[in-house]
Amino acid sequence: MPSKGQELKKLINAPEIVITPGVYDGFTARLIERAGFRTATISGAGTSESRLGWADRGIMGLEENLANARRIADCTDLLLQADADTGYGNALNVYFVVKAFEKAGMAAVMIEDQVWPKRCGHMAGKSVIPAEEMVQKIKAAVDARTDSSFVIKARTDAATPLGLDEAIRRLEMYAEAGADCVFADALSSKADIEKVARSVKKPLSVNMGLGIRARKTTPLIPPKDLEKLGVAQISYPRLLSAASLKGMMNALEVFKSDVVESNKAVDRPDLSVTFEELNDLMGMKVLDELERRYTGG
Repeated sequence: MPSKGQELKKLINAPEIVITPGVYDGFTARLIERAGFRTATISGAGTSESRLGWADRGIMGLEENLANARRIADCTDLLLQADADTGYGNALNVYFVVKAFEKAGMAAVMIEDQVWPKRCGHMAGKSVIPAEEMVQKIKAAVDARTDSSFVIKARTDAATPLGLDEAIRRLEMYAEAGADCVFADALSSKADIEKVARSVKKPLSVNMGLGIRARKTTPLIPPKDLEKLGVAQISYPRLLSAASLKGMMNALEVFKSDVVESNKAVDRPDLSVTFEELNDLMGMKVLDELERRYTGG
């Protein structure tokens, strides 16, 4: 039976582009799996925002991130790709971080070359560590994995502060150091994406900003168009977090105006799922079957 890493590598290296929506909890993981996707990216930003209530500015540490990833892996068969930020230290720290995420049931882990505390890739004010330091982190990540097919994804944020050519140079160095997949964040044009894809030796991942409207850095490009440019994998990290937050804001607005302020008994099925839909998504049938098997209930 192939390992999770082997399955993911096969997908990433296939001719067809891989679409990986972002997840950050049990709700989102189960929704993505039910929708038929095989792999998903655990959004570091979504985890920080939903679990800690703080923006993606390096507030979240390893333990919070790892515990969340482990919980998601426990409730889904998705091939999960974790976001380990900068590796929470130097190459020595990265070695143990990679071991921890592999043990947690991930198929891949991503390490980025930002200075700590890092920022969300689409925020202003980013800076990066020397490329040579990041190379050592990638080498440590490669050495740390137990399964040689566990996917090491190397990300650079150099395009914005240092330019596209430097981002490409870095990705080539990271690929040479052993990264299985590379990721250039916040590319500013279709031409830039194509140039990076044609320049690097390893499969390229990019993010699309569906769910981010305030600050646009990377243009929205359809998946098949990205495939033609040479992109291997595309992630939509903000899709569900932005949509769920908007849904909660809409429901809360109705609740406050109609229930709290107007003292009405309001039923708005358009703003929420049913109790049955919720339980079905969250595995109630499995729990019922286990109860019948072990208790005769």
